[in-house]
Amino acid sequence: MKLENTQAQMRKGILEFCILSILDKKEAYPSEIIDTLKDAKLIVVEGTLYPLLTRLKNAELLSYRWEESPSGPPRKYYTLTKMGKAFLDELKDTWSELNQAVTKITQNK
Repeated sequence: MKLENTQAQMRKGILEFCILSILDKKEAYPSEIIDTLKDAKLIVVEGTLYPLLTRLKNAELLSYRWEESPSGPPRKYYTLTKMGKAFLDELKDTWSELNQAVTKITQNK
């Protein structure tokens, strides 16, 4: 079994939570989201991010607006919907419970 595969699956499992958390702070366009994830050492490529953003939008957790860019094509800015904020609150509770459980199981005694 390859460690890299397990690490990739762990990252994918929390990616939605991280994206929603980023957008809870401010609206952002995909390049900003990718940069924020990279700064946190969660490396994500556009080919992974765009389908996820579309899925979250189709689930009515995100909305977007277009804005002209001074240096290129228009940008699509994403923001959380009310349903997205409620969903994120539930994910925060779930993350807290999981984090406590994993810490309890994995901590050295």
